[in-house]
Amino acid sequence: MAEHGTRKLDDLEALRALAHPRRRRILDQLSTRGPATSAELARALDLNTGATSYHLRELARHGFVEELPDKARGRERWWRFVPADLRFPLRSEQDEETRAILDEMNARAISDGMHEFRRAQAAVQPGGWGDAFPYSRGTIRVTLEELAEFFEEYIALLNKYDKPAEEAGPEARVVHTRFFGYPGTDG
Repeated sequence: MAEHGTRKLDDLEALRALAHPRRRRILDQLSTRGPATSAELARALDLNTGATSYHLRELARHGFVEELPDKARGRERWWRFVPADLRFPLRSEQDEETRAILDEMNARAISDGMHEFRRAQAAVQPGGWGDAFPYSRGTIRVTLEELAEFFEEYIALLNKYDKPAEEAGPEARVVHTRFFGYPGTDG
């Protein structure tokens, strides 16, 4: 995230492109594994190569991925994830269609995150990275302004520790983080 700035994403067509389940999988693969060709992505995600190429072009059209021409050989095209701090319109600024897209995208992301979390727990042995499952559940009593400040500090903390793979060192691993906050219904 550190190499690119904040991007307000309020274009409905771009939101639809981002929310597409196969495109989300492609973005997740590129952001965690690094640059790849459409053929490599299709194999890794068990997708059709032609459809994968189409989805990559759509993601590129909206600035979520970009080609790496210096890696291209012949007809082979390489793609990379474009890191950005994506910001979505406030719920009060969303029309019904935008809200439906964002609500579905967020619900799917939370569900997918829990599935990944359970797979990771099952895949590692205790000790070392197997002990790397910090968890915190809590509540805070804040104003809207304080919640916005809290969120910005959380993003700044992520940016402080995030670095490109080539700078991270051989012992570094991708660690998935999630911020999930919502106002309580009980006051």
